[in-house]
Amino acid sequence: MSRKQRRNLTRILLSALLMIIGLLIPNEWIKIAFLMAAYLLAGHDVLIEAAKGIVRGQVFDEHFLMSIATIGAVIIGEYAEAVAVMVLYQLGEWFQSYAVGKSRASIASLMDICPVTADVERDGQIQTVDPAEVEIGETLVIRAGERIPLDGVILEGNSALDTAALTGESLPRDVSAGDTVFSGCINVHGVLRVKAEKRYEDSTVARILELVENAADKKSVAESFITRFARVYTPAVCLAALLLFLLPPVFFDGQWADWGHRALSFLVVSCPCALVISVPLSFFGGIGAASRCGILIKGSNYLENLANATTVVMDKTGTLTKGVFQVTTLHPKHLSEKELLTLAAEVESASTHPISRSICEAAGPLAATLPMSDVEEVAGKGLLAQRDGQTIAVGNEKLMQELGIELPSCPHTGTVVHVAADRVYLGHIVIADQLKQEAKEAAIAMKKNGVQKLVMLTGDSEAVAKETAAALGIDEVHASLLPTEKVEHVERLLADHIHHGQLVFVGDGINDAPVLTRADIGVAMGAMGSDAAVEAADIVLMDDDLRKLNIAIQISKKTLSIARQNIIFALLVKLLVMLLAVAGIADMWLAVFADVGVSVLAVLNAMRTLQPANRDT
Repeated sequence: MSRKQRRNLTRILLSALLMIIGLLIPNEWIKIAFLMAAYLLAGHDVLIEAAKGIVRGQVFDEHFLMSIATIGAVIIGEYAEAVAVMVLYQLGEWFQSYAVGKSRASIASLMDICPVTADVERDGQIQTVDPAEVEIGETLVIRAGERIPLDGVILEGNSALDTAALTGESLPRDVSAGDTVFSGCINVHGVLRVKAEKRYEDSTVARILELVENAADKKSVAESFITRFARVYTPAVCLAALLLFLLPPVFFDGQWADWGHRALSFLVVSCPCALVISVPLSFFGGIGAASRCGILIKGSNYLENLANATTVVMDKTGTLTKGVFQVTTLHPKHLSEKELLTLAAEVESASTHPISRSICEAAGPLAATLPMSDVEEVAGKGLLAQRDGQTIAVGNEKLMQELGIELPSCPHTGTVVHVAADRVYLGHIVIADQLKQEAKEAAIAMKKNGVQKLVMLTGDSEAVAKETAAALGIDEVHASLLPTEKVEHVERLLADHIHHGQLVFVGDGINDAPVLTRADIGVAMGAMGSDAAVEAADIVLMDDDLRKLNIAIQISKKTLSIARQNIIFALLVKLLVMLLAVAGIADMWLAVFADVGVSVLAVLNAMRTLQPANRDT
C-alpha cells in the first residue's frame, strides 16, 4: 500500500468516526457541526475537482454528480446522508486506487529489469555510469547477481542468465564467450565482460518498457464504448434528475422535498464510476498478466481481438521448427561430395540465412570465400556468384528453372539446395530442419481455444511443408512462397473470413514483417533482441515457445469475459436502483450502497485478470 493510499484510508476512517460521533450526540447543533466536519474532511477534494471541472468546461463527471447530490442533501437537512455519500464514495475510490495499484505493480515489475547503472572499462579502470552514457563498442563488466544493462556480445566469461523478466521462464540459459546477451537479464554467477552492441535507447529493455508504457494508448472496443457512453450518459442522467425534481411538483402537485430527495438518490446511484474504472482496469490487468508470462501486448485492442481469433497462420521455419538446419544428404554430379559442398559453401558464405550457415558449418573451414561484391542475392530463390570466370548458381528449384536447368528428382524430404556452374548442373544438397517439441501441443491447444483453421505459409518445398503439416495437424498448407506471395495468401484469407473472427499471423518478426503488419493480429516469436519483431508485431512472444500464444488467447478470453460481466452487472444494478429511486422506494442510503457496492464488486472482479494463466495449455 502506498503512502497516499494509507493517508486516504486514514482520512476515510476519521471521517466515518466523526460521522458516528455526530449521530450519537443529542445536541442538534453539535451534531451538525460533527457531521459537516466529517463531510468536508471526506469530500473536500471531490468538491474542489467539481469546481475545477466547471471552470474548465468539463462539468459532467462523477465529481459533479457527487457534489450536487451531497450539497442538495445538506440543503434539505439530510446531513448524515450527505456524509455517508462522501465517505462511501471515497471508500469505493480507495478500493479502485488499490486495485489499480496492484495492476500497475504487475506491469511496473517490468521496471525492475531496468538497470540503474553500468560498469564500463575505460582507460584501464572500471567506471560506474548511467547506462545511457555507454557507447557502442565499450566493454561492460557484469558481476554475479547484476542485470545486464545493454545488449551485447560476451568477450570473456561463462555463466547462466536468468531471463525470467523477459521471457517468463525460470530456467537459466547457459552462455559463454561469443554468445549474444540482452539487457534486463541477470548474470547468475561469475563475471562477464560484454561488448556493447547497442545504445541504451535501442536496447531490448528500453524497447520493452516503451512498448508496455504505450499499451494504454490503444483502447479496446469495450474501453472506447465506455468512454463514449460516459460522455452521453452523465449529462443525460443530470437532465433526468433535474426533470425528476421539477416535473412532478409543477404538474402533478408532488412534494418538493420528496421529489428532491428522489432526484438526489437518482444522481448518486447513476454515477458511472464502476464502468469507467473497472473496464479499463480489466484490460490493464490482462496486459500485466501477459507481461509476467513473457508476452508483450501493444494495446488493449489487440488483447480484445485475440479473444476472437478463428484463423492462425504460421510461418514454418523458426516458428514450427527449430530453424537449425543440418546437411543430411549430398547428391553430386560431375564432382565429389566434398567439392560440391565446398563450392556451395564458398557462395553461401556471403549470406546470413540459416540454410547458408548450415552449409558453411557442414563444409568446415574454407580455403577461400567470395567477396560480397561478386555475390548477387535473388530474393526467395538463392544466390548467383562470379568465381574463376564462371557464374555459380546456388539456390532452390525456382532459381534453376529461371536459368533453364533441368533438375533430377530427389527422393529425400527436406530443403533442397541446387548447385550449377554456367548453367551446368553439378548436384544438390538436402538440408533438414527439426520440429519443435512443443509445436504439436501448441497446435492442439489452439483448436481447444476456439481456433477453427490452422494455416502454414512457407518458402520451403511442398514435400517438406506437407510432411510438417501432417505431423502437426495443420489444415491448410502453401509452400515455395516468396515474401510477397505470403502477403497475397494472407490477403485472400482475410477476404474469406472477413465476418468470421480475427486472423492471427505468427512469424519470427524479421523475415515476415510485411505479413505481420497485414494480419489482424501480428505475433512475433523468439523476438528478444529483434528490432523488426517489436516494431512490426502487435503481440511479442519473448521466447521461441509457441505455447505462449495459447496462454495469450486464454488471458484475452478471460479479460474480455470479465469486462463484459462488469458492464452488464453495473448497468443492470444501476438501472434497477434508479427505477427504485424514481418510485421513492430506494432512499439515498440504498443509492450509496448500490453505487459503492457495484464499484467495489466490479473492481474486485476486474482484479481477477491479474491472476496468472494456466501454462499447461
